[in-house]
Amino acid sequence: MDLHLKNLFGRFQDQFGSGPGLGPGSGVCLMKVEGISSNIIQSIFRASASLYRSEPWKRLRPGHLFGVRVGKDSDWSGKRQPFQCVQFIGGDGGDIAIYMYRSMSYALKMIDDSWEMARVPNVEVFRVTYELESLMFPSNRRMVKSLSLEVSGTDRFPVIDVARCMTSGELQFRSPTLEELRLVFAVMKALSLVHPLLRQEEKQVRGSPRMIKFSPFIETVDVQWPSEMGKGHDFVAVTVSHPPGQSYEQKSKKTAMAREDDELEIVSGMINLRVGQGAEVSLRQCTMCEKAVNRDESVCCSHCRATIYCSSDCEKRHWREMHRSVCSLYEAMMSREEELKIKIFTFSCYAENPCEWLGSLGIHKKGMWRRQCCCYSHQPFGLLQCFSTDAQSESWGGLKDGDYPQDLPIQNLNNGRSLGMILMSDWSDYYDLRCLPRSSPVSDILCYPLTLYHILTSVSTHSKNLLLKGKEVTVHYLGPERELDWIKAFAEINHLLNGLGTVQIIMIGPEVPSDLSGTIATTSTTNSRVKVNFVKGLYQDEVAYLTSPDIIVALNCDLDGYSSWAGAVETVNNMGIPGFFTDKTEEACGNAKAVLRNAGLNISHPVAPNPFRSPVRSCAKSSNLPCYGNGFILGVNT
Repeated sequence: MDLHLKNLFGRFQDQFGSGPGLGPGSGVCLMKVEGISSNIIQSIFRASASLYRSEPWKRLRPGHLFGVRVGKDSDWSGKRQPFQCVQFIGGDGGDIAIYMYRSMSYALKMIDDSWEMARVPNVEVFRVTYELESLMFPSNRRMVKSLSLEVSGTDRFPVIDVARCMTSGELQFRSPTLEELRLVFAVMKALSLVHPLLRQEEKQVRGSPRMIKFSPFIETVDVQWPSEMGKGHDFVAVTVSHPPGQSYEQKSKKTAMAREDDELEIVSGMINLRVGQGAEVSLRQCTMCEKAVNRDESVCCSHCRATIYCSSDCEKRHWREMHRSVCSLYEAMMSREEELKIKIFTFSCYAENPCEWLGSLGIHKKGMWRRQCCCYSHQPFGLLQCFSTDAQSESWGGLKDGDYPQDLPIQNLNNGRSLGMILMSDWSDYYDLRCLPRSSPVSDILCYPLTLYHILTSVSTHSKNLLLKGKEVTVHYLGPERELDWIKAFAEINHLLNGLGTVQIIMIGPEVPSDLSGTIATTSTTNSRVKVNFVKGLYQDEVAYLTSPDIIVALNCDLDGYSSWAGAVETVNNMGIPGFFTDKTEEACGNAKAVLRNAGLNISHPVAPNPFRSPVRSCAKSSNLPCYGNGFILGVNT
């Protein structure tokens, strides 16, 4: 009977197909691969489940092709990576799978004009097909149960095989080699990290309303090999590009036709920088000579609009010496201006002049807002004069009740909400949870504690699991400055934990005042689960005397800007603890990546916009790049 149903189902598929793709997985079982071990199979199933959880099929269709490069060609037996092009199958119906091809040309041959699959003779396709357990072959079901393999979603497991189309139109299947399984492990881990970073373009693909058009993209992440796959190397660099063939020099495809005379075009195309009409004239800094220049007298690159100069001479010199190679990259960063704006708020979200911005909201030189401009820069961090009263309203600069979060347990404010850690995806979730009006500017300060909370509960799996088990997470918080005067704002972490787990934050840095060093502060007046310790000094000098961390963070760190970071970064590398860094611009994060890589660290969490960045755009000294407090996150050792 089973054989009869199998043949009937096979004839049905031959006649009607199973949606885009080459049909369900074959009967190939990984247990039969030469040299395989149970640990390798378990690692592959975990990577497969991780990719499935990231839900790439929500946006990606067979027409979206990706180039992948894993390590160097010399790492592979044939001195060439066996499969180099990836395709997602099943986003618009049919079997859910990823297909890998030996080249982009083979992938294009297998896709006809309607984006359906064509069976081209002698083309090999490496397939990872997510099948319902009930439809898997018995040998694969036995393998899943005997090895307790991780499920993808609620009821699917990967079936991995290599299919070859024959001249007769039939498919011939073989088992993957051990080397090919190493490749697909690295590819799946990298894809799960980078595909969410794809940015949608407004102009969509003609004749294919279901297929989203994405901006050209390239990103490199470091994937950690499991011990059973390592071959002497802990990490491998995986570069993912869309469309295939992208290079970092070509990251933006919006570049106009080639310049016949670069320098002539630069001079003729120079434009005056006009930002924030009506504001006081503010000083910027020339990218080339670092000379201070008034905003109204500055010029910027006419192509990318990002870099600022004091004169045409500096612009021409910078173009010849450096800017020519990165202009298109800066243009791509500038193209994300609209995407990075957080548009839910009704207060002004542009602060070219911080004093004016604060004054427009009635909070200039008040409460915690005193650290958001230079008026109190003469006062050491952590030592702003306290108020005569401890009222929350005064800490928040006199904002009226209801415009700032109350220092009260959330279940007291939201009837029916039970105990348990609260997960949020963005500012909209937080403001709704706290019943705050969209006119309240508190997100500009709260971007520090909520970025830390986001890292602990959403970005870092390790710390999230500790908190869910009700355990304590120890955070080494490097390089605090204005946060030292905002400890009351960190009470929000206490309330969002909502009765589950505890957090010990150890703030370490040279800006910690001697009067604070060695003291402990509680963030809340009501049953605080968050305590803050203060330690003055450089991290590399003090870390041996501190409680071992579960996670290391540095917010708005500017790793490339201070030589004192070198010792701290080396310490992070030696410890092997998960570390997360934020900065204000994509350029600063790119520089941070270089610093971390030079220290031997691998970027395991790629640069991505922080959903809890400050919504208030500020001005970088020498560029017009989108600039937000804690704007972007990257991570190591994750």
